Amino acid sequence: MTGQGRPTGVFHTRVEWIDTDAAGIYHNSTVMRFVEAAEATLMHERGLTGYFPVAPRVRFEVDFEAPLFFRQEVTAVVTLAHLGRSSMRFDFEVWGEELDGRARRRAARGAYITVHIGGGAAAHAEGAASAPWPGAWVAALAPAECGR
Repeated sequence: MTGQGRPTGVFHTRVEWIDTDAAGIYHNSTVMRFVEAAEATLMHERGLTGYFPVAPRVRFEVDFEAPLFFRQEVTAVVTLAHLGRSSMRFDFEVWGEELDGRARRRAARGAYITVHIGGGAAAHAEGAASAPWPGAWVAALAPAECGR
């Protein structure tokens, strides 16, 4: 996956023991944490503070392709695929880097959707409806055209 000029966040980490089962193979749920960290990098680099409390995930899908192992270096890449009026779709890949003779390999890929909730986090707790993204956020993300 390449960003093809689209806003992209990259996060580098390693699989820790807490991320694995007793055999040292990662839990599938760890992928979401890696992906959200890449998304946080993207939003931070674009100066979009306050994003996470008002942008819940409403859909998350993933294809698991290969295991990740304890102490393996990991690269998570998130790309903004579509910026809508009140939602965004992100594509992602999680790569396991070379480890103990194992070649670099894609471990997971997928997509997810976030929706902007008007009225902030308190309104979200009350079941608020979606609202348009703030203009400053759209401007910070729009230079890539994001499939609009």
